[in-house]
Amino acid sequence: MFIIGDFARHGRVSVRMLRHYDAIGLLRPARVDPHSGYRFYTAEQLARLNRVIALKDLGFTLEQVGAILDEQIDADELRGMLRLRQAELEAALQAARARLNQVGARLRAIETEGRMSTQDVVVKKIPAVRIAELSTVAASFGPHDIGPAIGPLYDELCGRLEAAGVTGFGPGIAYYEDAGKGDGSVLVHAGMTVPEGTVVEGVTVHVLPGIEQAATIVHRGSMDDILPTVQTLARWMETNGYETEHYARELYLECPEDRSQWVTEIQESIVRA
Repeated sequence: MFIIGDFARHGRVSVRMLRHYDAIGLLRPARVDPHSGYRFYTAEQLARLNRVIALKDLGFTLEQVGAILDEQIDADELRGMLRLRQAELEAALQAARARLNQVGARLRAIETEGRMSTQDVVVKKIPAVRIAELSTVAASFGPHDIGPAIGPLYDELCGRLEAAGVTGFGPGIAYYEDAGKGDGSVLVHAGMTVPEGTVVEGVTVHVLPGIEQAATIVHRGSMDDILPTVQTLARWMETNGYETEHYARELYLECPEDRSQWVTEIQESIVRA
């Protein structure tokens, strides 16, 4: 099982949202500790969370979402509803396209539930590495907040490295931390591996500590479509008795111009539950 903070990260939602869904009966925890009041969730509940977020992003009220899910609409009917709304959004104003992308990501997560093999998960030790990085704060760990934050960071970082005459840098490594504001905001670090002795004005250069034991999985495709991959990793962790220590890192192995051809390794620091 996952504590509420870990479940929120795997579902790419806020803890506050999960508490609200619990309060209105839309997504109850699998277990609540009678002494501490801590909420615990299972990996299987990611399926219901995906449906809640997808339907909410399509414009349904939470009351309507609850009624739809309680009717136990099957995957084919739900897929049809999502695709119909996608067609409507494609004809909407440009401002709606960010929401459309989120709907598409949740739809793909629903369609691949149970189809991605957890045999693709590899446990290994991640060595320490020297990186140059820039950082910023994103409002949440959701893709609609992370994407717009991390993209410009990498553009600026690569520009500064090239201007400083640094050669042989890369691949990129992104990692995340709680911003410490108590509002679910996330400190985003965009890093590139660099040679020893690298010094660039305005850029932090340091050794990123290794991970003694990491569960890793390779994601192929755009980072907008990463939900099925990270949730497969979450299911593997629960099945094998592990829990997460920190936010997962992202190692960008191949980043061609065509984002659908990207290859990214997700690295999750794990300990025995």
